[in-house]
Amino acid sequence: MTQQSQVSHFGYLPDGTEVHRIRIASQDLSADILTYGATVQDLRLAGHPHPLVLGAPDISAYQNELAYAGALVGRYANRIAQARFDHGGRTYSLSRNFKDTHCLHGGTIGSGQMVWQIIDVASHCVTLGLTLPDGHMGFPGELQVNARFCLTQDNALSIDMTGNTTKTTPCSFAHHSYFNLDGSDTIDDHKLGLCAEQYIAVDPDLIPLGAPVPVSNTAFDFRHPRVIKEQAIDHTFCLDPTRDPTQSVVTLTSPQSGITLEVSTNQPGVQIYTADHFTPSARGGLDGRAYGPRAGLAIETQHWPDAPNRPDFPDPFLHPHQTYHHICQYRFHRRPQPD
Repeated sequence: MTQQSQVSHFGYLPDGTEVHRIRIASQDLSADILTYGATVQDLRLAGHPHPLVLGAPDISAYQNELAYAGALVGRYANRIAQARFDHGGRTYSLSRNFKDTHCLHGGTIGSGQMVWQIIDVASHCVTLGLTLPDGHMGFPGELQVNARFCLTQDNALSIDMTGNTTKTTPCSFAHHSYFNLDGSDTIDDHKLGLCAEQYIAVDPDLIPLGAPVPVSNTAFDFRHPRVIKEQAIDHTFCLDPTRDPTQSVVTLTSPQSGITLEVSTNQPGVQIYTADHFTPSARGGLDGRAYGPRAGLAIETQHWPDAPNRPDFPDPFLHPHQTYHHICQYRFHRRPQPD
């Protein structure tokens, strides 16, 4: 497959900027990646009739009801309270795009709403790059970030992100696909497992209340995989910092399709979101599906929310002499067929 055949036109933004789609494939997996937001627009497993992620066939949906779906969000994923933080004797005021009070996913125009550049394309990989200017959405430092998407022979979508900054800045990108492993209307019958002893309790604005709390004896204990049912989740789960980064920390299984997703990462946390606030789409999604609340599950590996304001949380700051490096893998398994 040539680079020319892999890259195609997807649409235009309202300002006339063209958005491209890049098709990559391995033995059993195929994916379509958009330059808009470095978005995984489609992800398919051979022999499975449904897409594994929520997506749309037109660019307008990604600027409306499917905002963030499949995108790489940043420069700081999740929320920063009061859209401000102090560092180096200075207060930085950020974009207030969540309830007109807090900063969410890097602000009104974060990395998930920007067009990335195609750096390199191979049959099973594509590398995209983006430069966020100094002062963009109020954040300090020119931040250059690359994201390499690869499909492996063992059926994994591997995302490798690196970044460098000219000034000390909070830095935490997250992949924001919504997964649905059987094409059903909701993920309520999916079984979720989390290797997390603690989670972060939040207030009504989803801002951390304090230090992590144990999952034991709470509705957020998924250490033994169980069916999600109707439980609402929009929380960060804290991962063991001493673990092997190749270790699976999240499992998601559809008993209906027999497909299991395993997620591994080198990041300190993973946000799980059951998409309860999804607005029913007026447009069709992939394969003509209409997505309503709980149509997919977001599994976002990242730093902890509001860490720039919480010195007791893992350090989220990237310094000019450092390189940000974020690895996450989404690996798919199928239930063995009986002889």
